[in-house]
Amino acid sequence: MILAAWLLSLPFRLLAALGLRRSVVLACLFLLTVTAYGVAEDLGVIDPPAQAAPARRPASRQAAPSRAAVADISARYLRLYRAAGARYRIPWPVLAAIGKVESDHGRARLPGVRSGSNWAGACGPMQIGCVPGSKAGNSWARYGRGRPHDPAKAIPAAARYLVDHGARRNLDRAIHAYNHSRAYVAKVKALARRYARGGGRR
Repeated sequence: MILAAWLLSLPFRLLAALGLRRSVVLACLFLLTVTAYGVAEDLGVIDPPAQAAPARRPASRQAAPSRAAVADISARYLRLYRAAGARYRIPWPVLAAIGKVESDHGRARLPGVRSGSNWAGACGPMQIGCVPGSKAGNSWARYGRGRPHDPAKAIPAAARYLVDHGARRNLDRAIHAYNHSRAYVAKVKALARRYARGGGRR
C-alpha cells in the first residue's frame, strides 16, 4: 500500500520539480490518497469505520385505560383498540369511543352490526360504509380487509380510515370525516377522555 502510494506519487514529484505550485500538488496528493483508501476498502484490505446504528423512531405513547374503560369495554375489544392505536399511531381511546358510539363495542343488536348492513350501507361494529352506491359509501373496499363484522378486521380498518383522513395532524378533522357531525366529534372526544386514565372522570 505504501509502496503503491509512493510509486503513484512519482508523477507529482516530477511536476513539483518542474515548478508546479505546491498547493496544486498537495490537492492532487489528497485526491490520490482518498482514491487509494476507497480502493483498499473495496478490496477488503482495510475495514471501513464503524457507523452508529440509526436512532430508533420513538414509539407513540398510548394512554392506559381508565376504570371506566375497563368496566365498559370487553377485554377483547380493549385489546384490539389498543393494538390498532399503537400500530397506526393514533389514540386508542378515540377508536374505542367511535366503537362505543357506533355499536356499543359490538353489543348493539342494530342492523349491520353483526351481519348485513344498515339503512345507510354501513357494516360491522365500527359501522364503516361497505355498500357501493349507498349513503355511507364503500370505504371498506379501501380500508378493510376480510369481513367487516369481525372486530379484529373492523377496528384496524377504522384506524386506517382515520390516519388517511389526517388523524396524526388534525384529529378533529379525521373524526368529522368519519361522521360529518360536530356533535359526533364532541361526543367521541368526550368518551375518549373518559376512557383514557387521567383524561376525565372515572
